[in-house]
Amino acid sequence: MDHTNHTWTQSFILAGFTTTGTLRPLAFLGTLCIYLLTLGGNLFIIILVRTDSGLSTPMYFFISVLSFLELWYVSTTVPTLLHTLLRGRSPISSVLCFIQLYVFHSLGMTECYLLTVMAVDRYLAICRPLHYHALMSRQVQIWLAGATWMAGFSAALVPASLTASLPFCLKEVAHYFCDLAPLMQLACVDTSWHAQVHVVVIGVINACNLVLILGLYGGILRAVLKLSSTASRAKAFSTCSSHMTIVILFFGSAFIVYVGPPEIRSEGKDKLIALVYALFTPFFNPIIYTFRNKEVKDAVKRLTARMRTVLKGS
Repeated sequence: MDHTNHTWTQSFILAGFTTTGTLRPLAFLGTLCIYLLTLGGNLFIIILVRTDSGLSTPMYFFISVLSFLELWYVSTTVPTLLHTLLRGRSPISSVLCFIQLYVFHSLGMTECYLLTVMAVDRYLAICRPLHYHALMSRQVQIWLAGATWMAGFSAALVPASLTASLPFCLKEVAHYFCDLAPLMQLACVDTSWHAQVHVVVIGVINACNLVLILGLYGGILRAVLKLSSTASRAKAFSTCSSHMTIVILFFGSAFIVYVGPPEIRSEGKDKLIALVYALFTPFFNPIIYTFRNKEVKDAVKRLTARMRTVLKGS
């Protein structure tokens, strides 16, 4: 490949998944249904937490922030996924491609930090119950939520800017959205140094947050086992199990794609694994976090009763 004669690439082609015949419309309709349910479910959580006083706790505040993040996260990649499923190949301008790359990784980094903040919240609630409300005041909640967004959008500047500065000789991206590895494969120059920087930045941030989460849950486990009441232990574990499920799905898939062996990317398996954190994790978030939660079920009943009263009055 010519390493010197190259020009600025004006656009890329998203190859997406190789689907033919009746499988393509089925994949499109299935993805569209999941996308709409994800938008509706996470929007419902935000509205429910904002309108029901019974959910005015730090835990549900951070869950609503996570739902808001998931709305943007899934909307960053799924529209291009739907387009590739519908049309087969989807053209995208280089500017929009790099914006998508930056926003996607910014939101991913933000979720990484937010999951850590949520673990801190659970640790304080269970291990420091007497000081919990003082430590996790409304002002602190807002500051922590804002800090996760600032940290996420700042951390994503490094991999996104390095990738955008590369010269590209090829145009077809072997993915359904603009991601780091598929774009670097199109470069005219050796990208091994860039790949190492990406692994260090993304890997270190994810690893540090994951280690901190596991350490916090180690403290939670010790505190829960000291509880004398079986009901108290069950309640404490139930509030943590949902969060740990999301942590496993998010960090597990992210590590495999961005820090895992190159064979995964070369065989195209990264596209399938990316569906876990780009589509299915935002979809399962409302189910895992809330719809199996008694407090949320009670809030839904209260909201339904208020709506019936309003409708009868009108």
